[in-house]
Amino acid sequence: MPDNSSPKIELLRAAYAAFNARDIDTALAIMTPDVAWPKAFKGGFVHGPQEVRAYWTEQWDEINPHVEPTSFHLEDDGRVLVNVHQVVRDLTGNLLADEYVGHRFTIEHGLIRSMEVCPLPSSS
Repeated sequence: MPDNSSPKIELLRAAYAAFNARDIDTALAIMTPDVAWPKAFKGGFVHGPQEVRAYWTEQWDEINPHVEPTSFHLEDDGRVLVNVHQVVRDLTGNLLADEYVGHRFTIEHGLIRSMEVCPLPSSS
């Protein structure tokens, strides 16, 4: 069942807002020093805020992604699955992708520890 009000969800709302605003410093401030982040459009992972900064900077030089959370699901193991509407455009505004994806977050001590891109449950 979706849950839309918890400290974890508020943290993630802030993270998505910062990402979409290209406010890297705010987004990185809510991640652990050893955060693991997927390189969704390149493959693999980056680790730590400086690698996330470099990856996002490179990404935004090549594409213009916008990720809008549509629902949050608190999982039994404490992680949060976010249903995300992802729209990706090239730098001239041409649509490259318009899809729904899953982002699964691990949050520790009020900070994002990791994120992975995952399939959405068929019931979402």
